[in-house]
Amino acid sequence: MRMITILAAGSALAFAMAANAQTPSAAPGQPRAPAAAPQVPSAPPAIQSVDVVDITELPEETQTQITQVVAQRGDEQLQRLRTAVDANLMLKSALQSKGLSATHVLMAQMNENGALTLVTKRTG
Repeated sequence: MRMITILAAGSALAFAMAANAQTPSAAPGQPRAPAAAPQVPSAPPAIQSVDVVDITELPEETQTQITQVVAQRGDEQLQRLRTAVDANLMLKSALQSKGLSATHVLMAQMNENGALTLVTKRTG
């Protein structure tokens, strides 16, 4: 199994925000070179399937990696992920079918084929 990596909440759920690239300002009186055409970021694949996996179902090494990544990530980023999950009916339904909600989601990973894996942890 590939090592599970963090996808930014938005990119995992197709809510990625494009970063604004800033070009250095030209000195006054000097003409600016024409800006290159902005590159459109390739859109993440549409979600084709959702797999909800409890962290305890993963190998111990993977559990450790996820725990470390979650600890390094800020609460704000985790909250954005959970908000995005809660706003997507497909994801919300997949969680509800397992008796879970967005508050149980630790991270998400989407592969290039549109298969989204939500890693969850039951509280308590």
